[in-house]
Amino acid sequence: MHKSFVLVSLALLFLYLCSCEEKQLDLPSNAETLIPATIDFNFHVKPILSDKCFKCHGPDANKREGNLALHTADFAYAALDSSAKRFAIVKGDTAKSIMHHVIHSSNQDEQMPPPSSQLKLSEREKRILSQWIDQGAQYKEHWSLTPPLKHTPPDIASEWAANDVDLFIEEKLNQKGLKPSPLATAEKLIRRLHFSLTGLPPTVNDIEQYLSNPTVKNYELIVDSLLNSDAYTEYMTQIWMDVSRYADSHGYQDDPERFMWPWRDWVIHSYGENMPFDQFVTWQLAGDMLPEATLEQIIASGFNRNHKITYEGGSIPEEFRTEYVADRIHTFGTAFLGLTAECARCHDHKYDPFSQQNYFELFAFFNNVPEQGLVEPVGKTPEPFVTLSKEEIHNTLGFIKSLDTIEAVELMVMEEMSAPRNTYILERGQYDKPSRQVFPNTPKSILNFGNRQTNRLGLAEWLFDKNHPLTARVAVNRLWQQIFGQGIVATPYDFGNQGALPSHPELLDYLALKYQEEGWDTKALLKFLVMSSTFQQTSKILPSLLEKDPENQYLARFPRLRLSSEMIRDQVLKSAGILTNKIGGPSVKPYQPAGLWEETIGGGGDLRNYVEDKGENLYRRSLYTFWKRTSPPPNMTTFDASTKDLCTVVRQETNTPLQALVLLNDPQMIEAARLLAHNAIALVGANPKKSINYMFAQMTSRQATQDELDLLEKYFHENYDYFEQNTEEARAYLSVGNYDLGSEVSDESLAAYSLVANMIFNLDEVIHRG
Repeated sequence: MHKSFVLVSLALLFLYLCSCEEKQLDLPSNAETLIPATIDFNFHVKPILSDKCFKCHGPDANKREGNLALHTADFAYAALDSSAKRFAIVKGDTAKSIMHHVIHSSNQDEQMPPPSSQLKLSEREKRILSQWIDQGAQYKEHWSLTPPLKHTPPDIASEWAANDVDLFIEEKLNQKGLKPSPLATAEKLIRRLHFSLTGLPPTVNDIEQYLSNPTVKNYELIVDSLLNSDAYTEYMTQIWMDVSRYADSHGYQDDPERFMWPWRDWVIHSYGENMPFDQFVTWQLAGDMLPEATLEQIIASGFNRNHKITYEGGSIPEEFRTEYVADRIHTFGTAFLGLTAECARCHDHKYDPFSQQNYFELFAFFNNVPEQGLVEPVGKTPEPFVTLSKEEIHNTLGFIKSLDTIEAVELMVMEEMSAPRNTYILERGQYDKPSRQVFPNTPKSILNFGNRQTNRLGLAEWLFDKNHPLTARVAVNRLWQQIFGQGIVATPYDFGNQGALPSHPELLDYLALKYQEEGWDTKALLKFLVMSSTFQQTSKILPSLLEKDPENQYLARFPRLRLSSEMIRDQVLKSAGILTNKIGGPSVKPYQPAGLWEETIGGGGDLRNYVEDKGENLYRRSLYTFWKRTSPPPNMTTFDASTKDLCTVVRQETNTPLQALVLLNDPQMIEAARLLAHNAIALVGANPKKSINYMFAQMTSRQATQDELDLLEKYFHENYDYFEQNTEEARAYLSVGNYDLGSEVSDESLAAYSLVANMIFNLDEVIHRG
């Protein structure tokens, strides 16, 4: 085919159809917004101190300067010298408070922060600190380290609110001089709902079913149906794979294959059973330690073994064994506490009340696994593991979808040593520099450990103590993020001093307590969120909203959310009618650039050659795509999939030219475009307008406008005319992919329709939830 003709036409049409995207507006600066009448330590003062002062005057005693610490009241109010005449802060008196004078000083020798630090306070920040001192310089416990408070939903007259979520949202909108947006169109709402709960698009029939009866009751029936679907369990599992850093290879240089997919099948099974979140997490942290632990509970503990493991000769075993334990601590801190525990490995945390001793006391809980830092030979399953026979899987582990050809699987799990290892604080976190011995414990700044058994099971019980300030907040924040794109706390990995403040703190506490009190029921909470009017708003961005709330922090509209890498691929497969509806089992190998693994392999790993699958395995959901750590699927990483090297609770989002190239040229996309075109012709006939509208509706969840149809039809005819003169290029384009269509449509016509379908795949509207 004359490639320049097709690509230029494609690019021009793409730009035209995306011209409806919102233009960037010049926004006014918010740097000098009004100073609050009453200064709150957590929401106004601490963010300033944490950003500009804690580096030298914070929790890390080893880096503290001038005998001053500002992270607690006792330190901050203390005299600065033995004369007891100089104080950084004198409550209610700025004239006697040295802090007030040095932050306003123009003398570089006494100015704070010092110019050499490259930190600078804005005039607004200076005024807040001074006003706070005038108002009594009251300190408060960090907001996330105090147990959630019981908040009654705001008592406001509302015709908009569908449930309590909306009352909290509307009250804040009223305070900010904003109003909710109108409801989204029925098509967009159902598209959004399907993606939010299943990661897959609705069918045209799904949309028509709702349009025929767009009532609240019918909407609720659809919600219930989605929450009880296999697609829901797979989507929730996909999200958990990021948290659990699941991969199909061990990582490092050799990067051999590992067999952890039975554990992934257990996660699918758990979401299908709607296992309460506290049980779901407890089994993963300590399933092997439960009284008379079942094989299923032991399998669940494989969560702790998803970290990278080395087979590289010459590695120092104790160094890597230490890294494995550290990975478990970092995962625990990120996934369940929402704290950057890793920052306390080498020294006391510089921003949060989390000392190096706290770090290694947590380390002690996970330090008793009889594992080797260096596994030899390459390919050997790292101990400890359980061997799952075909008979066990068939008789007692029906949730594991094993292949008939697999006789047994060796699955890494947790196990405790008969005599616990001694745990020491490691100087600068180095494996070979032990100092003082420590014992299992948890940070008192979070919650006392109490009289629990000092092992992983006791740690899980501590995590779900009804007075724990973090667990429920962190969990519901991620569920909110799943539905609304960003958590109430925008930094789900950091609820500490350097993290974002909650946009709606009362709502976060309300949801956290609701989750706890209703039995950690994940489906119930997700239903509560999607039944809200907040979820059902249009995502249209008005200039007034951009000016008042450019980040949509207060949710006066539904956020505009791009699909994840898995959603983009799975949507194309489903819309083309080739998505394989098979649950669980070993990972599969769909299309990938030839020779990619050979380019990245090193040492003696067994994953040197990528052997592409055949048949239905090419079209499984992306959840099941084989994940090699040193060479992950390029079409997914291009769309910001996590690397699976570390626990990830939020993905970055980028826009790059490479993403457009994936949508245009990936064999999976080209093949799916051909199949969608074939289906369109088979169902509505070789009528360009009807066939194009069918394809458009399959991908966008709405009917095309007349202008869109005219433009796409023109593009079809241009390509059809070209292919009539270049039939070999039509055949070459249709040969991409392994799916055998057996179509009776002419090559010229099918190729032209396929290019239209591929163009639709590339629309901005298609790669967003609606």
